[in-house]
Amino acid sequence: MSIKLALSDEILMKVEKPARYIGNEINSVVKDKDSVDIRFAMCFPDVYEIGMSHIGIQILYDMFNKYDDVWCERVYSPWVDLDKIMREQDIALFGLESQEPIKNFDFLGITLQYEMCYTNILQVLDLAKIPLMSKDRAEEDPIVIGGGPCSYNPEPIADFFDIFYIGEGETKYRELLDIYKEHKKNKTSRMDFLVEAAKLGGMYVPCLYETSYKQDGTIESFEPIRDDIPRSISKEVVIDMKSADYPVTPVVPFIKCTQDRAVLEIQRGCIRGCRFCQAGQLYRPVRERDVDDLKKKAMEILANTGHEEISLSSLSSSDYSKLEELTDYLIEECSKKYVNISLPSLRIDNYALDAFGKVQDVKKSSLTFAPEAGSQRMRNVINKGLTEEDILNGSKMAFERGWNKVKLYFMLGLPGETKEDIEGIGDLCDKIARVYFETVPKEKRTGGPVQITASTSFFIPKPFTAFQWAPMNTKEDFLEKAYITRTSIINQLNQKRIKYNWHEADVSVMEGVFARGDRRIAPVILEAYKRGCMYDAWNEYYHNDVWLQTFKDLGVDIDFYTTRSRELDEIFPWDFLSCGVSKEWLKKEWLRSKEAEVTPNCKLKCNGCGAAIYGTGICTGDGR
Repeated sequence: MSIKLALSDEILMKVEKPARYIGNEINSVVKDKDSVDIRFAMCFPDVYEIGMSHIGIQILYDMFNKYDDVWCERVYSPWVDLDKIMREQDIALFGLESQEPIKNFDFLGITLQYEMCYTNILQVLDLAKIPLMSKDRAEEDPIVIGGGPCSYNPEPIADFFDIFYIGEGETKYRELLDIYKEHKKNKTSRMDFLVEAAKLGGMYVPCLYETSYKQDGTIESFEPIRDDIPRSISKEVVIDMKSADYPVTPVVPFIKCTQDRAVLEIQRGCIRGCRFCQAGQLYRPVRERDVDDLKKKAMEILANTGHEEISLSSLSSSDYSKLEELTDYLIEECSKKYVNISLPSLRIDNYALDAFGKVQDVKKSSLTFAPEAGSQRMRNVINKGLTEEDILNGSKMAFERGWNKVKLYFMLGLPGETKEDIEGIGDLCDKIARVYFETVPKEKRTGGPVQITASTSFFIPKPFTAFQWAPMNTKEDFLEKAYITRTSIINQLNQKRIKYNWHEADVSVMEGVFARGDRRIAPVILEAYKRGCMYDAWNEYYHNDVWLQTFKDLGVDIDFYTTRSRELDEIFPWDFLSCGVSKEWLKKEWLRSKEAEVTPNCKLKCNGCGAAIYGTGICTGDGR
């Protein structure tokens, strides 16, 4: 089937990487639009190379296009060069497969992966000629639906969406699409469809709920405006991961993407219970995929894509019960096909190091640890489950096998952090360097001296974590702590062997506002977009001065959402949602963190978090 490109050759020649916009990649799906009932545009609100690397969109794209009555296409944020041309020449945003305007589709589904992409959501709607506010949309406009981790606090962007799908997309979309088909057939109103969608389960329709506030700005109540829709919404969960579908013919991009390799999801969820980690709570319980099926699918994906590298995907791959069997199989099979294996950051033990050594050039590669905090006390506060002894022993084993590069990731601004905890980052780096010099004799240091890279990001409290009550540091606090870290490293005996990188503080503060914001943030996002904010996740396009002025002009207090202390009984903007993990359990974890008490992981002991209500995975003994 011949598809006419939406952009002329003249335009494509003017923009960076025109392959972002032409579609027709290997394994992309083209259907006859007249043979389907529903057209669905799946959007990742960032540049093509980022969006094409997202496994969630690949799963849903494959699932939707297996339905005979649905055609799912992809759309990404046009880069700034094309954005300018599209506005100047009044070109509507289009789907990659058909090259036709998104405005003519039935649904626009937007993945909400990162808070700093919120203005890009408005860019997509604007370029697609879809009204930015849900309340302004007409009957013929697409239904705008959001999903992904940021949908677990959808309130800062609630005004821009018709529906949020809460949870994993494999379970309820077919029912939602069937309701929509009935709506089209019977020509019922847009609002009638939204009301029916809200009754489905897992669907949050913002216009059907209203918020009231106390004088101090906190939430008084959050209530549905109708009696026939639920007061609270529980996430959707795939119960049987072992038989869950997985794409074996993913779309192969024309240009190099962030994840330029085949990806194999081996499990969902995490047993670890790190108190800062939102994903570890949202995706509970742990559910494993079948190892024999993974072996089969790995070979199919490689055959269907021609990728020269395959990577394992999960929150904590070391905890996959059949990891050794799977990696041994992949090492053997991939070596025959000259395919590289990208192993995730595993807990460093003898097996992991042997596996790394088989698939990587030891002289070129680095080993990665994520201690997250400089002292053992702080690692206990955050429930990291990693001791200094683990780190030093892992480093020693790695050095014995020939590695001389180590990357370490830390966070600054954690609740209850002291100067001594921060200085511990430099101390730990120095101890690792000492282990190298004690372990590797001079005559065997052929790869050059040990290189240790310490990177710090700034802690941002997130919903559905034990730290959702925690005050966030100010920009000045963050920068002072980065200075203390740098000074500590400079004062170490082996400071020449240690490199230090730190994150931008301005962006972290803004992310903190969006993470725990409420509906009063939406007008700020809209106004900042109108003032030119877009691609805020990219440092070169982030305009902190514009954001600060917009908050000031609209009278919205940043500190209310970041540095303010929260009472245990405060109603949060996201409390009407349930991810399975109960608020009472998170409260207990918050109080345990103050005493630096460690909570064992799910394999060692069930801690009663609440996720057992789903009756699947590790909560039933599966995978123990």
